[in-house]
Amino acid sequence: MAATLAKEAGSATRAADALDVAARVEHVSKSFTTPAGQQLVLDDITLDVNQGEFVTLLGASGCGKSTLLNLVAGLDRPSAGSIGTDGRPALMFQEHALFPWLTAGRNIELALRLRGLPKAERRPRAEELLELVRLRGAYGKRVHELSGGMRQRVALARALAQDSKLLLMDEPFAALDAITRDVLHDELTRIWRETRVSVLFVTHNVREAVRLAQRVVLLSSRPGRVAREWTVDIEQPRRIEDAAVAELSAEITEELRGEIRRHGQH
Repeated sequence: MAATLAKEAGSATRAADALDVAARVEHVSKSFTTPAGQQLVLDDITLDVNQGEFVTLLGASGCGKSTLLNLVAGLDRPSAGSIGTDGRPALMFQEHALFPWLTAGRNIELALRLRGLPKAERRPRAEELLELVRLRGAYGKRVHELSGGMRQRVALARALAQDSKLLLMDEPFAALDAITRDVLHDELTRIWRETRVSVLFVTHNVREAVRLAQRVVLLSSRPGRVAREWTVDIEQPRRIEDAAVAELSAEITEELRGEIRRHGQH
């Protein structure tokens, strides 16, 4: 089985390269073993993320959004189907996961070192990345000296330091207050437009999904399936309170409620 999956994954990677996509998920299912038996979490997911595209994954709690992200990241293997990516993705979690004994700059340099960047080039590159996330001068600051929003900026800079073509983000702003989250929405949009990195962003916040994405993908309640997709044809930069954002968010919210009702979740 493992050999079959490896062969399929290789084929998907070649297909991703040929069609110029950052990630290709083909007929992916995932089950976990529980005391009650096999539990199907994802069922026959097929999804492409195009080069330079910003896609948000939306769905009720427990629908398998984070599971799918972990599969794309290579942290776990699908039970069926294949996943191909254009190179190794970078992953950003809800928690910043910074090493508290390192400075902001050294946290970024660690990613640069693991990437194989020569020592003499690491600090200048780390400072460039800090400037990109608007933390110029924060190289020597310890993690405890940074606010929650600043820590997430450093985590974003560290993810970008991996120089990946695909950035995976698992509800990275969920724990932040509304104003800080709003500011980081602006910053992420700016950075995405400047770098043209492809983004697959998991959230349960409908307005966040619409504000950020070019395409919103709704997963059904467990087992997660692609229930519907929306192309977000609203000019960037957007505000979360914009009328067009609110209108599309209301449509998606109603669809999400329908999925929850269909699957008997409350």
